[in-house]
Amino acid sequence: MLRVAEHWSGTDTGLQRRANEDSMLVRSPLFVVADGMGGAQAGEVASRVAVETFSGGLSDGSDPETSLLAQVEQANARINELSHANLEHAGMGTTITAIYVGENEVSVAHVGDSRAYCLRNRELLRLTDDHSLVDELIRQGKLTPEEAEEHPQRSVITRALGPEATVEVDVRSFRARAGDVYLVCSDGLTTMLGEDVLLDVLLSHARLHDAGEQLIAAANAAGGKDNITVVLLRVEELPVEGESASDGHTTATSLAPAPADFGSSMEPAASPVGQAPVDMGVPEQQDGGVAQAVIPRRPRSPTRAPQPSRGARARRRLRRLRGPLIALVVVGLLAAGAYLALQSVYFIGTNQRGLVTMFSGLPYELPGKIKLYSSSYVSGVSASTLPAARRQALLDHALRSEADAAQLMRQLELGQLSGG
Repeated sequence: MLRVAEHWSGTDTGLQRRANEDSMLVRSPLFVVADGMGGAQAGEVASRVAVETFSGGLSDGSDPETSLLAQVEQANARINELSHANLEHAGMGTTITAIYVGENEVSVAHVGDSRAYCLRNRELLRLTDDHSLVDELIRQGKLTPEEAEEHPQRSVITRALGPEATVEVDVRSFRARAGDVYLVCSDGLTTMLGEDVLLDVLLSHARLHDAGEQLIAAANAAGGKDNITVVLLRVEELPVEGESASDGHTTATSLAPAPADFGSSMEPAASPVGQAPVDMGVPEQQDGGVAQAVIPRRPRSPTRAPQPSRGARARRRLRRLRGPLIALVVVGLLAAGAYLALQSVYFIGTNQRGLVTMFSGLPYELPGKIKLYSSSYVSGVSASTLPAARRQALLDHALRSEADAAQLMRQLELGQLSGG
């Protein structure tokens, strides 16, 4: 019987994305990674909804494959419904890869191009097939893996949760072994690092924490073009009742051996038992056969002026610091208020490439090139392709709410803007 011995998870925005649209659920023995897609934060919503569907765990009484399939289909229905109910979320979707560690098997449910791997006997075994355009071409023999790495449409996926009312889900189970290490990740890791690099990193670190941190760092060092999410788990054999741990059949782990648990061997010193108590009495003086205790007098200390107590000194210092502290708090509150205000307003302009872009903040730049705005969403529409009247009306830098700005961006991308 197997169980999850340890696990680690981490996510990173990467170097070229402003927001993180990846989501994950780590609730042993269930682990889920989702990579959202869609503008104006719709991808973040889709991936979050997908993993929240699994928050209650798998259904009792059903086998893991059936339960995983039902959860993925439920997530797809929820995302599809939201995408039709809210214009801001139109067309949103997400990948999903979920694995469940059972008593003897690991079950995997998968849609999209997030991946699951198994590290066993120093070999990295891929458990999922990418539902992407380039992988379809590879499977058809029309493209080599080397050509796929440079293909301009390598990020186009052919299957995702949300766009359609129904979705085809890959569900499989694999016989697990003690010592297996499983990796679940978004494509922000695998598009930056080849499988040979993944293997080298996993074999080079004894602790899952160190291996996971190194994987994310390596993906960022390679360019960090997308959000990066990594989940690692190691399984071990649970001894059967009445059987010692050394009796179980184990397979050598693919990672370097986990560090030993060096528990403290220092015990508190025991009080001596059975020993006669040490005589701490005062010396006695014999006077006419009667024992009299000689009580030493304490020397009188010279009279000193009363000194202020420690508490009084602390109160004096606090009174002296009260003014500067209040001023600092006020400045901090004003700065926080200004920051929140900048994050709550949006305007539409163009970026350096001339693409229509949604910005958060104010359309101003302070001396020293301090910008009061940041890019929130970049469309695929060049401002030069718009009629002059429509371009002037859209790019007027008027301050808008997030919902208003996102709606205009969506209408622009769908060709639904009136005027011009």
